[in-house]
Amino acid sequence: MRDSIRLFDNPLLERLTKARPTTVVLVYAPVVAALLAISGPALGWAAAGWAALGLAAWTLFEYGMHRVAFHWPARSPWGRRLVFLMHGCHHADPGDPERAVMPPVASLPLAAACYGVAALALAAPLRDAAFAGFLFGYLHYDLTHWACHQAHMAGPLGRRLKRHHLRHHYAGADGNYGGGHSFWDWAFGSVLGPRRPS
Repeated sequence: MRDSIRLFDNPLLERLTKARPTTVVLVYAPVVAALLAISGPALGWAAAGWAALGLAAWTLFEYGMHRVAFHWPARSPWGRRLVFLMHGCHHADPGDPERAVMPPVASLPLAAACYGVAALALAAPLRDAAFAGFLFGYLHYDLTHWACHQAHMAGPLGRRLKRHHLRHHYAGADGNYGGGHSFWDWAFGSVLGPRRPS
């Protein structure tokens, strides 16, 4: 196993900062399935529409988190450390296979908070169908992000997604924030070209 950038002296804390794609699937796929099983009987085919809305919400949430929180220009030492823990360590070593997906110790509290917001906005079963789509979007994002760094992505869509994301790492971190899509980068004008202007 390759060495990773060490984030914590404590071995347990350090281990909790790492994850594999299988971990993300094992944690979130059953939750997506359960949410669909709960909402599907009550909503019928409308559950698919609400799940699609949740998926769309995920894409915007992911873009915003990546652009704003993960690339926050922190000035204080504490703020810079927080940004480095959240995302900077991935930019410092983009090839680390255990830091290309978000570990559950970070993603579960964030997912719980997002579910709380969804519960304020929507009643069951609409909330559950929409949140199933939201979490499915997260799964797609994390697995696509891991593949962009660790796998050969075949087909024109896979190659395009990989090229889009790797430009974020190697042509400048001030664009191409969409990890599993490029839609919001086009919408908000944050697409990076093949080369940085001199």
